[in-house]
Amino acid sequence: MPRPDRSAKVDAALLARVEKHPRDLVAVVGDALDLTRQTVAVRARALIEAGYLAKSGTTRPTYSLGPSRRAVFTHTLRGLEEDRVWSHDVAPLLRGLPTNLIDICHHGLTEMVNNAIDHSDGSHLRVFVDRTRETITLMVSDDGVGIFRKITAALALPDERLALLELSKGKLTTDPRRHTGEGVFFTSRMFDRFQIVSGEFVFDHDDAQADDLLDNIEPRYARHGTTVLMEIATRSRRTAKRVFDQFSSGPDDYAFAKTVVPVRLAKIGDENLVSRSQAKRLMQRVERFRTVVLDFAGVADIGQSFADEVFRVFANAHPGVELVPMHAVSAVQQMIRRAEIARDEDHARQRI
Repeated sequence: MPRPDRSAKVDAALLARVEKHPRDLVAVVGDALDLTRQTVAVRARALIEAGYLAKSGTTRPTYSLGPSRRAVFTHTLRGLEEDRVWSHDVAPLLRGLPTNLIDICHHGLTEMVNNAIDHSDGSHLRVFVDRTRETITLMVSDDGVGIFRKITAALALPDERLALLELSKGKLTTDPRRHTGEGVFFTSRMFDRFQIVSGEFVFDHDDAQADDLLDNIEPRYARHGTTVLMEIATRSRRTAKRVFDQFSSGPDDYAFAKTVVPVRLAKIGDENLVSRSQAKRLMQRVERFRTVVLDFAGVADIGQSFADEVFRVFANAHPGVELVPMHAVSAVQQMIRRAEIARDEDHARQRI
């Protein structure tokens, strides 16, 4: 039977002890973990190559922390404050980064920790921070009920996969008295990659792909609680303000007024988008926005009833909401245009 890989444990011990034991680091960690100095030295060299450790001297080397940083923090959720997690745990590891990255990491970390505190119904929180020369990675995990399961129950959705569709729209919260429901939406747009893993599902927003994906996890790998992964390149020039401005209603009105909805997420499994009930599912809650961009990427066709419900029935019921279709193939465009013509005919009859 192969021996378990203890690399992560050795790495954590080296990084935790280097400041107090710069001259005898390898020996101290070897004694603490009951490992040979050779085994520990191999991991020390790997950390040096990755930038987490630095070494000076050869015969009697002195170790220190390198420019990269990695740490794990655990907390009890009861009574926890997200600002303390940021200022005490995370911010010291990000010193020296450009202001735009500090602002984005501050926003994302505190929003996700606050969500765990207020919504997870869990007991414990784990925060992982990894800073390299190229990338900053933040991970927030709780042991609660799971975000997709909670959204499904709160909105009485017929399938847990539809929770992703609601997350993509924004302005979603299970506690509207205390939250606006904007945290996940804006955070997912600030980072290069934003991922939520919960139960048997993964919600993945990749800025390079400009897309929201839903993947299934094999049941044996399903996770209790919720894990949020946030990644951004250290060379990124994106700012939090630019992301807020992109979805605001104008230079003098910073209301969250625009959303982009991936239409294909209204499907469950391999079903086609043909029915009015599917269209109603797609348009649920979007009347809260002034502009709704309907992204038809990955949708080969839609039914007449689906198109009519969105572009005539919904449009007539909510004239103050601008519907903007994008990435629609020819067959979809034809169905949209038929519904829009029928809507215009409705308006003409009303004027007579």
